[in-house]
Amino acid sequence: MARRFRGFLPVVVDVETGGFNSRTDALLEVAAVLITMDEDGWLQRGETISQHVKPFAGANLEQSALDFTGIDPWAEDRGAVDEAEALREVFNPIRKAIKAHDCKRAVLVGHNATFDHNFVFAAAERADIKRNPFHPFSTFDTATLAGLAYGHTVLAEACKRAGLEFNSREAHSAAYDAEKTADLFCGIVNRWKALGGFPLPEASAEPPESEKPANL
Repeated sequence: MARRFRGFLPVVVDVETGGFNSRTDALLEVAAVLITMDEDGWLQRGETISQHVKPFAGANLEQSALDFTGIDPWAEDRGAVDEAEALREVFNPIRKAIKAHDCKRAVLVGHNATFDHNFVFAAAERADIKRNPFHPFSTFDTATLAGLAYGHTVLAEACKRAGLEFNSREAHSAAYDAEKTADLFCGIVNRWKALGGFPLPEASAEPPESEKPANL
């Protein structure tokens, strides 16, 4: 794994929130899916870690966002915990996986990854977490990768084109969306491998005749 991604461990993350502004709007759910690799170099979806999160003090909650996700932030049966505890429960298995794969850091994989990255980092800052396992700015964005591989950027449609089941009634749960994003990411990387795109072919010492400059 470390050789495949330059020492980074891909970890798929999805968040559900009370709006679009990571600084002011509540983080309500966070899920991370670990990625593993078999002995032949094929990626597979691993463990899912998911937490329901209490809105931080003074957090903004947009009703339109709550209507979209169907989340009641104050429902007692959510089992929600504060941001610091939620992130500790998510980060600890990621750190163990980084060590197990001999990687130096995790890189966040997300569908429109900047959104998830911003909310995770804003929450970690509020919780004063010093050892964030994720790279501070690099991400793998499956919306971009799916646009390249399947000609569509919407998660549900990209999964459909990739031959993956997608239940719209379960969507907008952080765990479900993270697992589907993980399946999509693994499928794209594995397809690239199957097509001969990786490992990279060794450079030939002599260019082919068609690429040699013509004699003047």
